[in-house]
Amino acid sequence: MARTSVLLITGAGGEIGHGLIHRLSEEGTHNLVALDIHELHPALAERCTEAMQGSITDTALLDGLAERYEIGGIIHLAAMLSSSGERNPERAHEVNVQGTLNLLGLAAGSAARREQNVPFLFPSSIAVYGLESVGAKEAAGRVREEEYLEPITMYGVNKLACEHLGRYYSTHYRMLAPDRSPWRVDFRSLRFPGLISADTVPSGGTSDFAPEMLHAAARGEHYPCFARPDTRIPFMAMPDALDAILTLMAAPEQGLTRRVYNVGGFAPTAQEVYDRTLRSFPSASVSWEIDARRQGILDSWPADVDDNRARADWGYAPRYDFERAFEEYLLPAITRRYAEA
Repeated sequence: MARTSVLLITGAGGEIGHGLIHRLSEEGTHNLVALDIHELHPALAERCTEAMQGSITDTALLDGLAERYEIGGIIHLAAMLSSSGERNPERAHEVNVQGTLNLLGLAAGSAARREQNVPFLFPSSIAVYGLESVGAKEAAGRVREEEYLEPITMYGVNKLACEHLGRYYSTHYRMLAPDRSPWRVDFRSLRFPGLISADTVPSGGTSDFAPEMLHAAARGEHYPCFARPDTRIPFMAMPDALDAILTLMAAPEQGLTRRVYNVGGFAPTAQEVYDRTLRSFPSASVSWEIDARRQGILDSWPADVDDNRARADWGYAPRYDFERAFEEYLLPAITRRYAEA
């Protein structure tokens, strides 16, 4: 009996997975299999062919997936984030690198069986960058993909390692094997900045001071910000992140000049995020309680990224700048969310 071809989404219960499952299920072009370390919310699970609870480090689970389904593509979102990874770097490496290696192997095996390349979308991060000082960060300006690749966190090291693994599986996998398959993994990656969502409150990420601040204000709660007011890193509204994933997945391979692309949106300081939040929530309360170690991570990340290659190669065009992200996306949805709570 022919197996059902599916698009596997790992880390499906996270903030990106939430949006992707809704978008893809509404389009109806894929049978979705969702995998997450936690049980998927029933409203998401019902949109999938199957929703599985388990780890990407569980090779028996992945082998079972390969037996039941034809893996037609993978969007690999599962990861331990930067702050969590620094508390347990060995576990972060196991999840982020070995887990990714397991999934690349799953995709490679499926490509050989199907005699068709298997697309593999991997969200990387600005954590792959490592600038040595605040002065170097200010001088660097908008950073290109090949610059400053000396990350200081295990998360950044893991993401950079996985980018290289993806290139290897796409181009050189088993290059000396006599039975090497001509079919391969079609690996594509986006280096995301901090993501801001109206629908979910993230936790564990070093860039989360911005969405945490906004959600706290909407709930009427005080927020102790761990970042300095002058901290500047790039951000992106969640709908633009979803658009970027789906657009890059659908882009003809012959038009791509690289496997890994920067994508950006807007790059406010923490003070500017607070000022804009205060305009909409005049009673917003924020104190600046700087965490020196997390601040050191933020200072190693670029103030902004150069995403010209993504714009030229596959038409990346974010809809939301800083003001529009607040006015048209974040504020209406967040205000409604907490009014209904």
